[in-house]
Order: sequence, then C-alpha cells, then structure tokens
Amino acid sequence: MTILRAYSRLSAGRWPLPTPHATAAVPLASRQYSAAAPAAAAESERKPLFDKILIANRGEIACRIMYTARRLGIKTVAVYSEADANSMHVKLADEAYLIGTAPAADSYLRADTIIDVVRRSGAQAIHPGYGFLSENAGFADKLASEGITFIGPPGAAMRAMGSKSESKRIMQAAGVPVVPGYHGENQDVEFLKQQAEKIGYPVLIKAVLGGGGKGMRIVEKPADFEMMLDSSRREAIKSFSDDKVLVEKYLTKPRHVEVQVFADTHGNAVHLFERDCSVQRRHQKIIEEAPAPDLLPEIRQQLGEKAVAAAKAVDYVGAGTVEFIMDDETQQFYFMEMNTRLQVEHPVTEMVTDTDLVQWQLEVAAGNRLPKLQNEIQCTGHAFEARIYAENPENGFLPDTGRLIHLATPQPSADVRVETGVQSGDAISVYYDPMIAKLVVRGEDRQAALRVLRKTLGEYEVVGLHTNIGFLKRLAESPDFIAGKVETGFIDKHLDELFPAAAEPSPESVVQAALAYIIDSNTKAALSTHGGLASPWAAIDSFRLNAFGTQTAEIACGDRQYSVAVSVAHCGAYCVRVSDGSGDMIAEYDSVHPQWDPLPGGVGSTSAGGRLNALLNGRLCAANVVFNDKDASITIFDQGQMAVFKAPTPQFIDDAAAAGPGSVTAPMSCKIVQVLVEAGAEVEQDAPLVVLEAMKMEHVIKAPKAGKVVDIYYKVGDLVEEGKSLVGFEEE
Repeated sequence: MTILRAYSRLSAGRWPLPTPHATAAVPLASRQYSAAAPAAAAESERKPLFDKILIANRGEIACRIMYTARRLGIKTVAVYSEADANSMHVKLADEAYLIGTAPAADSYLRADTIIDVVRRSGAQAIHPGYGFLSENAGFADKLASEGITFIGPPGAAMRAMGSKSESKRIMQAAGVPVVPGYHGENQDVEFLKQQAEKIGYPVLIKAVLGGGGKGMRIVEKPADFEMMLDSSRREAIKSFSDDKVLVEKYLTKPRHVEVQVFADTHGNAVHLFERDCSVQRRHQKIIEEAPAPDLLPEIRQQLGEKAVAAAKAVDYVGAGTVEFIMDDETQQFYFMEMNTRLQVEHPVTEMVTDTDLVQWQLEVAAGNRLPKLQNEIQCTGHAFEARIYAENPENGFLPDTGRLIHLATPQPSADVRVETGVQSGDAISVYYDPMIAKLVVRGEDRQAALRVLRKTLGEYEVVGLHTNIGFLKRLAESPDFIAGKVETGFIDKHLDELFPAAAEPSPESVVQAALAYIIDSNTKAALSTHGGLASPWAAIDSFRLNAFGTQTAEIACGDRQYSVAVSVAHCGAYCVRVSDGSGDMIAEYDSVHPQWDPLPGGVGSTSAGGRLNALLNGRLCAANVVFNDKDASITIFDQGQMAVFKAPTPQFIDDAAAAGPGSVTAPMSCKIVQVLVEAGAEVEQDAPLVVLEAMKMEHVIKAPKAGKVVDIYYKVGDLVEEGKSLVGFEEE
C-alpha cells in the first residue's frame, strides 16, 4: 500500500477549505478573545497561504503535514539525518536537505542549520511538527527575529505554558485547580526529597519542560527518590536541554483527559472538545479516543471552558492541548500541563469535528481567522487512535529496532486513516521514536468505532519486529474497555486478560505454515538444480518435485513441536496429517488443493512469502505467508489472527547463540548511559546494574539475583546489540 492511499481522505478533500471570518488584526498584547464573531468576511480580506514551507521534523508527522500542504498547493521542504536518507518524508517532499548525522542532537535539533536551509530553499515558514524543536521558545523567537514564520504559538506563550511550574502558577491565579506538589525553583536534591516527604508517597517526578512521558518517574518509597531523580534529569537533558523538575502527588486512580484548543491573532479562541488518553504504558499514550467516555455533561462543558481560559491567559496562538488529570470516581479534574503544539493524537479530534487541524495551523500562521468559531464546531460520532509501535509488550513494552520485513495495512476509507512514515523494507532506528503508524478509525458511536478498530487491527500485518498489535487487539476486546471503564492503571489492573498465556496455534495454521514451507523448499531446490533459473517444474502450486511420495515438515510454534506429513491423494490433491511432538496425530485433512501466489519482490519463486489458499475441513483458508530469513520464521496471517512458526534450529546453533551463564543481557539494541556497579561488587537481587537508553527513553537493568559481579562488558557511551551480555556474575 502506498502512502498516497494511506492519506486518501486528505488528498480527496475530506476537509473543506475554511470559511474566513472578518475583523482587523488585533495586536497580541491587547487581544480580546471572542466566543463568537461575525460570520463570513469578504474573500478579499483573507490573506494568502504560504507558497513554500519547511517541515522541521521526520516520520509520520512530516508526511501528515505534507499531504495537507500538497492539497493546498503549498510546496514542502524536508530536512533529514543520514539515517533518514531513504525515508518516506524525504521522498514525499518537493525538496530535501541533509542536516546531520543520526542522533537528533546532531540533526533535527540543530536550529541554526535548519534556519540556514530555510534561507537556501526560499521557504517562508517552518512547521515544527511535534517533538524536537516544536516547543522551543528560543527557536520561535529566533525565527521571528529573522522574518520567518513559525507555524505555532509565540515564544512567550510557550515559555509560560511549556514550563510545568510556570503554567501551574498561571492556572492557580486563574482559579483552575492543580495537583498538590512542589513547582518552585529550588532544585536541591535534599530539598526536593523533603518536599516529597511532605506531599506523601507515592510521588511523581516530572521534567519541568517534559512531555511524552520523558523525564517522568513514579517514586514509591524514599529509598528510590535520588536514583529516580537522577534518571529523570538525565532524560530531561537529552530531550529538552533542561534538567529542572517538579514533584507532585501521584494519584492512584486517575484518568487523563485533554482538550484541543485553537486561537488566532484576531481575538478568537475555541476548543474542539476533549480526548481521553488514559490507557498508557511507561507514562506514554497508546490509545486515544474522542470524545471521552462517560463524562457528565457539565464536566465536558467545564473542561472546554477552562481549557479556553488557559489559552486566553497567555495570549495563545495556534494549536494547543490543555491536559487534565481527573479523579475517576468523582470526575474532579486538575490542570496538569499545556502542550504548545499539535499533538500526536490530533486525528481523533479531526475525525469527530470534520476538520483538518494542520490546515487550521496554516491559516492562523498566515494571519487569517479561525476557520470555525465555537458555535460552529460540532462533535459527531466517536473516534479511536491506536498507536502501532515496534515494541514487545510481553517484555515490559521494551522498544524494538530493525527492518520491517513485511508491512501491510488496512484499506483506508472515510472512516479509516493510516498515518505512517514507513514502508515495507524500512528500518526502525534506535535513534528515534519506535512508532510505526497511527491507526485512526471513526464510527457513529463508541461501540461502532470499536468494531471498526477491532477489524482493522486484525488486518494489520508486520513481520521483522515485535509490535503491540496483538496487545491492542486484546485491549479493544476487553469487556471493561468496551464499557468505557478507562483509567491510567488499566493495564496493570488487567494483566491476566491483556497478557494471557500463549495460545496454541490452530491445526489449520500449522498446515498452512507446513505447506508454505514445503513449497518454498521445493522452489529453492528447483532453482538450485537449474543453476539459479526458475524452472517450469518449480513447485509453486503443488509438490511436483515429489509427485508420488510424501514430504514431511518439522516446524515449531513457541515450545510446541509439530510434524506435518503431506502425501499425494490423487492428481493435484493431497492428504495432510498433523502430529504433535510426541507423535500423536491431532488433525487430518483429505483432498487439499493448495494454491500459492508468491509475493512480489522475490527472485523467481523464492519470494519473501505469498498468498496460500487451501480448503481445510470445508473452510477456505486464505492466508498471507511471510518468510523471514533473519530468524528462519514463517508467519501466517489468517482471518485477523497471526501465528509464527520456525523450522527447528540445530542444537549447536542454539548453544552458540545463548548468553553466557550467569550473565545479564541487553533486552534491546541500546546505548549505555550509566554503569552502577564495578567488577567484584556484591549485589542484592533487584539492585540497579546498568542504565540503558533506547528510543529516547532510559531503562534500568537490575540484578536477577544476589551474587558477585565478575565482569562489566561495556562502558558508558557504547552501543550494544540486543541479546549481548552486559554484566557477568560469579558461577554458583
């Protein structure tokens, strides 16, 4: 599937051009905000949009912005790091400029280099996307001083609301309740520890300039405070170049509800209703919805009013999100922070309000009025956004890196959007966020939207990396989630349901894997026999190379072993018998007529997989099959279900690949940030050993047991591959 189809709703004009509203521009310092304003102004009063903009970002958000710009006839300029040279956003742009090496600090955070590209390219404005420089007030000020339009709020508003401490002071002055905590300037470790004692554990340490869960740590007891504070500060420095923190009371059963706001330079400020982002892992959102479920009507109204009041308090301009933390039982809400940028989850708001918020940003930045005022904005239906991540939910949601061997997405439609910045064959890098895509769906109500979400998640196919797709499917099937009983502790409270024991594959999927394996093996044998040339006898749709005998495939799924014997029944038909690891037959199929269509991209018939059709016990099983040479796996996608099989690996290879005895290994490709022990140290179980960094997040590796450290295999700054030994322990 091409990215063009993925954004079909944008290119088809799903969102109409805005209707301008008239009034002369009002200076920022004296701006008066309107709840309503005169209807349409003459078209002659509307200012033209930009001819060319630079997008100071990468991945799916850069692509998302480019599609709106393309629809509006605006040329786009991409910037990219060496790691992104062949990325999708570079291919989509009208122009592209290399700005540095892979680390964000050497490329996407190089403000002066990006400004130089603006001059060289002739772009009139910069859209920052989200992350990177999007909430950097100094960057916005620098652009303003050089006559370059920043498609975002002014630096003063970013300073006021980008700082969690300052924004809370503003909210308190405006009468908006805030979470109890310390939001001051004193950053002394002992002082902060004393404040935590006063607040009462558990507490939450948060980077003052933080966002996206970065620089955020829950501290359960005083003994962990200093270690968590150090970790929060390191992460904050890397992400925001500022290590100031605040300390707040951690609410044990909160909901995360946020409100989309928008303001222009003509005195208009509106909200576009609320979103619920409560279901999170590692303090980061994975599924969002609009509107928030089961809110009292008066609470919805208050949320919108308080959010608009927050924007007015700082003379806000452009797109922003006011985030609240809400008591799940009382629906009492507290101001948490304001994100002074477009949010990752903005598409769910677009789906229920029939708007294009990127176009709104462009209109406001050009000096025009908001396309709609408050009384013109309607919320219709319900929408969900599921973030598809390269991560392993069964291993603490640790991020994964590597190449996307196979990627297939649901078919986009008026109610389905796939927002992505990668294609099959692209790599998920250790240097950037591990998001693969955002799957956004809409329905007439919450239950209808959930049906679409469950169906489309079943149509998503990824091979080559661990993903959270299976986890998201289980989440969307959870009775409590279906009932709208969401809060930030949802995952921890539903562990058994969301992380069930691995299910045994169906006999049909075992047969499909075995048939595909035999066909692929016969094909490769035929090519080898004929000097690498495809032979007319290559077994693509049958087992012609062994037409009157029996072939057996020995495959495994997890720790389950299977033996599948395929023999000729009559012309073009086969008998298939499936036995388990002990030799007991568990299924038998007669008169199987397999049909095999290889996927494009392979050499001859030795493709990366194919489409296998076979009638098994009266059901036409139509599966997509993907071979992954990296781990010798065979992945079956059939009717929304995924099963992964492997041919047995020789024992000597297994032994060679295993980590050394008594060692602690890297759970992902990563960078060593801190080594907390020395060789010869005696450590207790769960003692912190090493701090790793991957995908801009830190992870603490702890001792699996008490013992003596005999060796440290890496030093700070080293890059380590997944599975490599980090720390060696003395043998017992």
